[in-house]
Amino acid sequence: MPTHEPDRCETVPSLEQILGLIDPGMLDVVVAPRGTGVPVTDVVLLDPGEVREDEGGAECEDGAPERLDDTWTAAGPVLLAVGVEVASPDAVDVLRAAERAEAAAVVMRRGTRGPRTALLEAAGRGRTALLTRRPGQGWTEVLGRLRTALVHSAPAGAAGSAGVGVLRLGDLSGLANTVADLVGGAITIEDPQSRVLAYSRLDHEPDPMRRLTILGQEVPRWRVVELRESGFFRTLWSSEDVVRLPADARYAERLAIAVRHGPEVLGSIWAAADGRPLAGDAVAALRTAARAAVPHLSHHQTWGRAAARAREGAVHALLKGNVRAAHEAGITADRPYAVVVAEAYDAHGEQALSTVTTGQRVLDVLALQAAAYRPGCVTARSGRQLYVLVPAGDGEADPSRALLATVRSVPREVVLAGAGPVAAGLSGLPASREAAELVVRVLRERAARRPAGEVVSAVAAYDEVVPEATVLRLLDRVEPLWGALSGPVHAMVEHDRAHGSAYGDSVTAYLDASCDTGAAARHLNVHPNTLRYRLRRARELFGVDPADPAVRLLADIGLRLAARRGPLGTDRARRG
Repeated sequence: MPTHEPDRCETVPSLEQILGLIDPGMLDVVVAPRGTGVPVTDVVLLDPGEVREDEGGAECEDGAPERLDDTWTAAGPVLLAVGVEVASPDAVDVLRAAERAEAAAVVMRRGTRGPRTALLEAAGRGRTALLTRRPGQGWTEVLGRLRTALVHSAPAGAAGSAGVGVLRLGDLSGLANTVADLVGGAITIEDPQSRVLAYSRLDHEPDPMRRLTILGQEVPRWRVVELRESGFFRTLWSSEDVVRLPADARYAERLAIAVRHGPEVLGSIWAAADGRPLAGDAVAALRTAARAAVPHLSHHQTWGRAAARAREGAVHALLKGNVRAAHEAGITADRPYAVVVAEAYDAHGEQALSTVTTGQRVLDVLALQAAAYRPGCVTARSGRQLYVLVPAGDGEADPSRALLATVRSVPREVVLAGAGPVAAGLSGLPASREAAELVVRVLRERAARRPAGEVVSAVAAYDEVVPEATVLRLLDRVEPLWGALSGPVHAMVEHDRAHGSAYGDSVTAYLDASCDTGAAARHLNVHPNTLRYRLRRARELFGVDPADPAVRLLADIGLRLAARRGPLGTDRARRG
């Protein structure tokens, strides 16, 4: 038996630690003759072909592996026996090969029949733990999660400074904020393709490059080319230390360090002077941060995206009333939350973005801003909408106000954002979501009905739009009934749709202007006499007389409902 250094077992994680960091139910411990406290050095694939070619190994007379001393605690790898099922005739041979490799554990596919008695007996007499992989879990996923857990469960001393070693696995935004505090500057965490994975909170106005990088979610392509041609990236990826990018006439000084897991580059951490000089020990802090970032970037690379999709699904379930999804969504049950809904619009603010790429970029930026805004913010996407659950701080009446203000920092595109009331408990989140969605609908209608050149608010809280939101709720209830009725307003709307006339537009503008002909004509960009003629013809042709209170009410309801189906006539078509 090889001689192992006892101290080494104290510097590597145990099988129990690693299993505690992967999804429950991914792997099952079948037999662990030495318990799960055995130290693990690596996670590797075992080739069954090599097992059949290997004839070595000490055995007892009955063919079982040699029984070893119970005090044997040497560190070893976890072997993944790809393609081997526990009921297979080869399973015992694979276990013996794992014993000879001095493995801490071997993982096989469970299958439908379970392990044979011979395998269980052989495992009980050996020193290598026998684990099974549950159906539905791919070997690639198991390998990635075990390796990520192995890196993350390294002793705390390897991470260094306080704070960076106690973050939740995969919390890149938390890591960026923690490192920013240590460095005294602004932090950006990027993948090897210079795409932004996380950035620290914006305590000061960022310089132009940081703003471009954050809003675009990646370093601008021309800047990447510039750094590549200057040799900066070559130096960064080949160095294991901090690389300095001096300040110039355009941008502040940068410090950057590559994050490595062995020979593999997982990404980089960038520090920029943020309205103040970097801390004197910024270089040392970045070295520590690079070591601490390894498990987080490894987690992101191997299964962070899948976990994010699952978490996003849990957020949607929670917003629909499934309070059991709170834990998976990352929500603290006893903490009040407000729901914010943001919707991406085009530069004119009159209709939703038709290009998916642009809309996703805007919402992705807002999701990053939400993550940097406050610990505990969780987000979920749905088409062109982004849902944000914002936790309230101690004594804070409305936690969404500051987040709504960040919407205004998105240039070029217009984003409509609404906040629902604070929900004291999980059961109140669906109502807060519904209220936030109503706010966005109100803002959307304001944008569609605004006069040319008029600027309307892009953000609002529910308590600011209660009358308009209430009207929307009433129209939602009336709409099914209205479609089954007929009358003067119905006839006018159908005539406009069939002939492209503008009677409905004229009546709408007149009602919106509180029956002020001059104001309504200016809104339609027509002469007042033209508007008077249209109103007279609407009365003669269809019986729609705005002077009649009942007809006025019906016209207001019917024309609002008709607008939901799209433009009525030529004037609206020209404006939209």
